[in-house]
Amino acid sequence: MAQPLVGIIVGSTSDLEVMAACEQQLAELNVPSERIVASAHRRPDVVHEWAQSAASRGLKVIIAAAGKAAHLAGVVAAYTALPVIAVPMRTNDLGGLDSLLSMVQMPTGVPVATVAINGAKNAAILATQILGVGDERFYTKAVELKQRLAED
Repeated sequence: MAQPLVGIIVGSTSDLEVMAACEQQLAELNVPSERIVASAHRRPDVVHEWAQSAASRGLKVIIAAAGKAAHLAGVVAAYTALPVIAVPMRTNDLGGLDSLLSMVQMPTGVPVATVAINGAKNAAILATQILGVGDERFYTKAVELKQRLAED
């Protein structure tokens, strides 16, 4: 199995169904990934350790998915200098707007790129494009995907 380059962290097992599309998209693009379930509120020590050790474990990009008071991406970004992509989850309370607003309101020094509500596939594509800046294989995969999508 290849060394994971993208780390996926979800705040709850209820996020796994949506994020399966992210994992599938990464697999289709031949981007090795790993996944963990850990809430920024319920398991902050696990989030801290996982995020802080991400670069030393070989990860290059992190995708963080959470709903409601969606602080997960920001907490992860506080513990690493790796790029963090946030995926706001649709919620029953406010349709995901609560998640989205939590993710885009990061303070200076804690940047988080945010995709659409339930935008799991776009998170995978963006992660691949980020990897493509330094690795021609992933750049080519991203170009090929965009060409296929343009033909549909």
